Amino acid sequence: MESSPARPSVSVSVPDRLKSWIAWFGAGRLAAAALSVIAVTLGALWLVRAPTPTSESKLPYAGGTKSASSAAPAGGNGTVLDPSSPSASSAPSTTVLLAPLLVHVAGQVRSPGVYQLPAAARVIDAVEIAGGMLDDADLDVVNLAAPVTDGQRVFIPRVGQIPPVVLTGAGAGGSAAAPAGAGSAPAGPVNLNTATAEQLDTLPGVGPATAAAIISHRDQQGPFTSVEQLGDVRGIGPAKLDALRDLVAV
Repeated sequence: MESSPARPSVSVSVPDRLKSWIAWFGAGRLAAAALSVIAVTLGALWLVRAPTPTSESKLPYAGGTKSASSAAPAGGNGTVLDPSSPSASSAPSTTVLLAPLLVHVAGQVRSPGVYQLPAAARVIDAVEIAGGMLDDADLDVVNLAAPVTDGQRVFIPRVGQIPPVVLTGAGAGGSAAAPAGAGSAPAGPVNLNTATAEQLDTLPGVGPATAAAIISHRDQQGPFTSVEQLGDVRGIGPAKLDALRDLVAV
């Protein structure tokens, strides 16, 4: 039996295939699917786009830390300027560094010598850095709260001692260094009969109470006729009388 000849293959073009597929799928469903794809694409693009910068995000960031000098500028008189005031922006930023002081501590201290002290030091600081006072130091003639200056000599006398005259670095013609805390040294002997309480207070070992006792004695007993009569004043013993003998007159 003879075999039948093969059927010739039918060639279908691409446009015909596309038309047949659209007819099978349906034009309405195809349009809906296309719109869905477009909507999903637009939504994805909206989600991944960069946000529009706000006006706040364009402002400069403040630094994490500020130094004390830049945080509050100070005026010329030491007052703090308001940062919002016009003068605050033009105020110069200056830093004042105070140099340390060199002070000579002498007399009745445990370790006399030259010491370095901070700029705002007082006499008590100089005494403490020199080891403190000895037992026979005369506290009545020393002002421990007085400020010290660079190159000053802080002398702590013993009870009844007249502070020695010490020349400064100017040489023989230089001025004498006065003891720390004492008043201005009198230019000459103090007259016991005419001196005021302030003038008597400048004498070594004579404080306000002793000066008042001297004035009370001369008011009640009459003018002093000799320096030796100071020994009759309350608060003046033999040692203090010896210390004052060459510094007073009648």
